[in-house]
This record gives sequence, structure tokens and C-alpha cells, in this order.
Amino acid sequence: MNQLSNPVEVMGIDAGGTMTDTFFVRADGEFVVGKAQSNVNESQAVLESSADALSHWGRSVEDVFPEMVTCVFSGTAMLNRVVGRKGLRTGLIVSKGFEDFHRMGRAIQSYLGYAFEDRIHLNTHRYDQPLVEIKDTRGVTERIDSRGNVVIPVRLHEAREAARELIEQGCKAIVISLLSSYLNGKHEREVRDVCKEVAREMGVEIPVFASVDYYPVRKESHRTNTTVLEAYAAEPSRATLGTISDSMKEVGGKFDLRVMASHGGTISWKAKELARSLVSGPIGGVIGAKFLGERLGYENIACSDIGGTSFDMALITKNNFAMHQDGDMARLVLSLPLVSMDTIGAGAGSFVRIDPYTNSIKLGPDSAGYRVGTCWPDGGVDTVSVTDCHIILGYLNPDNFLGGILNLDVERARQSIKTQVADPLGLSVEDAAAGVIELLDLSLRQHLRAMITGKGYSPRDFVCFSYGGGGPVHAYGYTKGLGFKETIVPAWAAGFSAFGCATADFEYRYDKSVDIGITHESSETEVQAAINTLQSAWNELREKVLEEFRINGFSDDEVTLTPGYRMQYLGQLNDLEIDSPLASVSSADNWDDLIKAFDDTYARVYASAARSPELGFGITGAILRGSVETKKPNIPEEPDAGPKPAPESSLGSRPFYYEKKWVDAKLYKMELLKPGNEIKGPAVIESDATTFVVPPGFETFLDVNRLFHLIEC
Repeated sequence: MNQLSNPVEVMGIDAGGTMTDTFFVRADGEFVVGKAQSNVNESQAVLESSADALSHWGRSVEDVFPEMVTCVFSGTAMLNRVVGRKGLRTGLIVSKGFEDFHRMGRAIQSYLGYAFEDRIHLNTHRYDQPLVEIKDTRGVTERIDSRGNVVIPVRLHEAREAARELIEQGCKAIVISLLSSYLNGKHEREVRDVCKEVAREMGVEIPVFASVDYYPVRKESHRTNTTVLEAYAAEPSRATLGTISDSMKEVGGKFDLRVMASHGGTISWKAKELARSLVSGPIGGVIGAKFLGERLGYENIACSDIGGTSFDMALITKNNFAMHQDGDMARLVLSLPLVSMDTIGAGAGSFVRIDPYTNSIKLGPDSAGYRVGTCWPDGGVDTVSVTDCHIILGYLNPDNFLGGILNLDVERARQSIKTQVADPLGLSVEDAAAGVIELLDLSLRQHLRAMITGKGYSPRDFVCFSYGGGGPVHAYGYTKGLGFKETIVPAWAAGFSAFGCATADFEYRYDKSVDIGITHESSETEVQAAINTLQSAWNELREKVLEEFRINGFSDDEVTLTPGYRMQYLGQLNDLEIDSPLASVSSADNWDDLIKAFDDTYARVYASAARSPELGFGITGAILRGSVETKKPNIPEEPDAGPKPAPESSLGSRPFYYEKKWVDAKLYKMELLKPGNEIKGPAVIESDATTFVVPPGFETFLDVNRLFHLIEC
């Protein structure tokens, strides 16, 4: 098939803190993966990674970008901006008397992200610097009660004065978040209009964000934090995404850049609610795992993604993943629909230090990121990283790291480990480095087990997908002894999150809080009122969703609308997100259908025995998703070539340190292995993008879909 009849149509991007991965899909569904070192200039890293990928097809970005239909971006820049408190200076207008509530936050924010031992002692955890300083916060007299009634009319002259002061002292954006505004947005909208009017009078152009326009949901801290993120982090990121979009247009791209969103779909970089893309890279991996599982028949999947900075975990049960409405990220409670994930700050590039109090090894939570470690002198890193340990133990090839584009100094890494880790512990360099790897694997294994068993499941019920740049290196270590049905490593593991981005539909989602409670004693009139409330919320959200698609050139009839709701048993603290079994509701008879869908989901997420219908049912939120289906990649399928690898796939051997002794590991080129090939450890399977480690006591085989199956002998 020639290039004209088989154009490249879809591109996925995962711009991580260490590496930038790209994933291209042709019209026939075939795909290719590229990798490049991340850079402060994200657009440059994307183009370099694109060139690396397309070189496998003998094509250039100038050839391919003009024929592409769509591109999906995921990255960590927005999250890093929040963590580093390097966002846009933002002013905040709140209800008078509540000027301190943003910097006080929810109490949970003082220990989010801390280990257990640090959580239990007050002097070991702290509040982070608030996104908005108290000097940039103003209060306006007004009050709406918990039922949405106006108790004190808003004093708009105070709002006018507040806006003028915030602009004069240098705020580049203004956020408005008033008490109970999700029940009645009248006051917020009036203050919003006044702020815009003042800005015009002062001759300045600054964005104004009212929480009711973005996140009309309960929980003041969550709603305020999320709306602030739109101004503080999303607006600067929008500029970055615009630069990436422009760089693609300069090489012929005619498509509109899309971004992976926290709810699992993709949105335009021009979307109104861009804070939804705060955490996008790890989400792509979960979407990719779900897509792969559906195609190949894996219903229950434990997703594990190891990058240079973190270990991200998620569960897919019965081909579905759970959603959190009030998740947290960057030590902030948020009102974002978020694919349910657990994350720890331990990755393949984490820094290694000796704790001065316990004289023990401490990993992370910070990492070398794209600077790799002390083994790369040009990176300017002086602290040992996990990558340094991999290099001297023989796990990674120093002459082929990222395809050999970096010149690594093994002796420098060895000396750094000796000075910083081995000598203080009285160990040899090899034992110290091996101890670091064992400690990391143990930590990952414990967190993975805890995530699964904490939800009432056993690892025996799941297949584990291991991906990310560091996944294939550590897969044996963190799955050892857990008892998974299988451990599977895709041959394209390094670009798996970018692959997931390419499988995601174009989707917008809007949420709204509602208060519905129905028991067995409720009358038919009360049930009918509840149905009317839910449908009214869906109608309101429908207009918001369709407006976003209209902006992107889609007509209403091209959009598939999926209503949903959040339901719980009355009296319980947590609710579950449910896709509605009905496209709309109009009569009290529909209530039973909504209940059945909730009961079935509850039994899947927890257990049938945990259901409590006698308590009654409450709906806490209305959801509406709109989607437009996009081109999907094909899963590779190649003929079985038998168990013996071809001679050309062999790269010789290399010493490999494992369980306190050096062994001779056979080396293979990943791309030259064929389906059916079987490899017994010790072995190292190398690719330019990643390395798959098979230690003694393990073996692997490659199936017809180019998935490696890791088996513990």
C-alpha cells in the first residue's frame, strides 16, 4: 500500500518529565512509536520524538503532518507548574468573612502525599503555599444559604472596588468563588460581570473565572481550588499548547490539537475547562489498557505505569474503570472527574539518598527527570538516581540509552554510588545499587497489592499490564509473588500512554451537583420531582457540551450524548458514577431503572453482599458526556515464528548482577524478536525506547499481538 492511499492519520503524545513519547497511526491501523528526551521547549521535544518515530517508516514530519487528521497531547507541564507554584498571579474574590478559607484548605491537604509515618505526627507534615496569596484575596458582602436562597444581596460596589485593587496590584486573572453558588449562581455572575466591566474601564484584558460557569458542584475548597487552577495553571498551559500547535502548523499540520482530559476523553486545547488536563499522561495509559483489554479479551486488568518520576496504578474491572469526582492532585483537593488512580512518587529516575536519622536508603519523591542521573555528566545532576543503579548492575546498556543519543559515564555513576550510598552503609557498590532496586521493587509491590486488596479483590483475579519507560525494567520485581494471572509487557510499553491517547474519543464532559434522596417511604410525587430535577440538570449540561463541539466545528447530530449520575445509598459517604441506562427520564417508573444500574455497579466495584438498598438512594450529581468517535489503531497481529529466536535478534551477552552475584545475561534486540519466541532468564531485551529485564527464575514469550508474557518459573 503506497503512502498516498495509506496516510498517517492519528498522533498521540505523552510529554513526561523525563521522556517525550509519540505514537503515530496509519489509515490501515498500523502504528509506530518514537521517543526523545524531554526539554524545557516542549514543542521541540515533540518534533524530535516525531522524527524518531517516523524514521521507522522512512518518512519525515514535513511529509506526514499535512496528511494527519488529529493529534492528542498529554503531559505533565501543567501539573509541574502547580507543584512548583509557578503559575499566573491570580486574584480571588470570596464571600466576606471567608477570605482565609482557600489558604487554610481542607485539613486533608496538610498530609496528602505523605507516607504513613509522616502523617501520624503533626510536626512532620505541613500546608503548601496557597495558589492565591492572602494579599490577593478580597471578600464581598453577600450570602446564599444551603438551599440556594438569597439571604444577603450582593454588594456590587464592594466587588467593583475589589476588582480594581486586584488589577492595580498586578493580578493577571481573577477567580470568583462564593458560598453555595452551585445552588444559585446569581451573585457570582453579577460579580463576574462587574470584574469584566472594571477591567475594560482600566484598559486591561484579563480572564475572569466564576466557579458557577466551570464547576457548579458542592464542597467549597474543592470547587475553589479547581476554578483557581483554570486561571493559575491552565491559562499559562494554554499558551504552551498554542506554541506546540503553531510548531506543528509550521511543518504543515492542519489538524486541531487535542488534550487528554482527566475523565478519559480528549478535549481541544482551546476548551473552556482546560484544568481537566492537569493529569493527562497516566490517564492515557489506563485508556490504552482498556482498549487493548477489550480487543484481546482481558476483562480485569491491573494497570501499572512506571516513568522517570512516579508509579501510577489503576484497576479495570469488567472492562470498566472507576471515576473519582473529588480526587486530589498536587496536594490539592479538586472537583475534577478523575479516572481512579493511585500514584506514588517513586520511579526509574528517583533520587537516592541516605536518611541522616535512620541511616537507611530513601527514594524520591523528587527525581532527576530528563537529566537522567549522575551517569550523564551533561545533565548537571550530582545526586544518585535509580537509573545510575540500573547502569552499573548491567540492567541498562550505557551505549544504547535512548538509542545512544546520550553519552553516559558509568564510572562517574559508580563513584557517586560509592560515595553517597555504599560507603555510608558499609556495602559494596553492587550490593548498595542492588539494594536500591530491591527497595524500589518492594515499595511498588506493596502499593500495588494494597490498591488491589483494599478494593476487596485478589491479584489472582487480574492480569497485570506493565508499561511506561521503566515498566519492563521492573516488571519482574514488583509483580513477583503477587499471583497475577499473567504479567504482560507490550512491546510498545515505552509509548503506551501515547498509544492510549490515540485510542481515546473526542469527548467533553460537564457535571452539576444535585440533591435527591428517595426512600421506600417516598411518594410517587416525590419520585417524579426527583426525576424532573435530574432531567433538568441534564438539559442544562447538554447545552454546555454541545457548545464546546460547535466551537470545534461539529454539528449537534455528530455528537453522541451519554447522560450519567452519581448515586449512593443514603447515609454513606461515597457515591459511584453510573452511566444512565436511559437517554432521558420523564416518569417515576424510570427510577427503578436508575436504581438497578447503580446496584449492579456497586456489586462490581465492591461486592454484592455490601449492597444496602434498605437505606434508600441518593443522587448527588448529574453528568453529561458528549463524544465523537475517532480513528483507532489496530492491535498488531503477526504469524507465529516458533519458540527459537532468530540469530539476528541476538546481541551477545552482558554481565548482570542479581541476588549478590554476577550472571551472564543473553541480550536480544526487541524489534527483531518474532511471535512465538521464548526466552529464559537471565536475559535483557533491548529497544531504543526501553529495556525488558528477565532475571534468573523468570522466562518470557512474545505472542502474535507483540505482547511479552512474563512467567515466574
